[in-house]
Amino acid sequence: MFAPLRPVASSLLRQAAKPVLTRVQAPLGQPLRAFSSSRVALEIKTRYTAEHEWVKFDDATNVGVIGITDHAQHSLGEIVFVELPSEGTEVKQGDQIGAVESVKAASDIYSPVSGTVESVNAKLGDQASILNKSPEAEGWLCKIRLTNPAEFETLLTEEAYKAVCEE
Repeated sequence: MFAPLRPVASSLLRQAAKPVLTRVQAPLGQPLRAFSSSRVALEIKTRYTAEHEWVKFDDATNVGVIGITDHAQHSLGEIVFVELPSEGTEVKQGDQIGAVESVKAASDIYSPVSGTVESVNAKLGDQASILNKSPEAEGWLCKIRLTNPAEFETLLTEEAYKAVCEE
C-alpha cells in the first residue's frame, strides 16, 4: 500500500539539493513593479575633522555619532581614561566635548557639529581601552542631535581626511 520510506526520502533530498526558482507574477492586468521604498536618499555618511574626530550622520534621524579616528588612537597609544560630555549638553561646532588620556599624552575632543548630546557611551568609563580596540565602531563617544545639518557637509570626506593624515 505505501511506498517504502527510503526511496521517498532520497528522492526528497535530491529535490532539496536543486535550486528552486520561482516566478513572481503581478495581479491580473497589472504590470510587475520593482520594489520601491519611501526612504529614497536617506543614508548614513561619515565625515572627519582635521583634529581626528569622526561623525557618522544619519539624515533620517538627524543624529550624529561622534568618535575619534583610528589614526588618533594609534598616535595616543594605550588609552587609560575618557572624559565625556553630559547628556542634554548643548554644543557648538568646535566646542570641547571631552578628553582622552593615554599613557603617552592627553588630547581634547572637539565636537565636529552643533547640537544636543543625546547619549554617551557609558562603557568607556570602565573600559577606556575600547577606543584602542574599536575606535570607529564600539568606541563611539557620544550621539548628538544636529541643530545645523549643513555643518556636516563642511567636514572632510574620507579621501580628504587620509590626505591630512599623510601630511
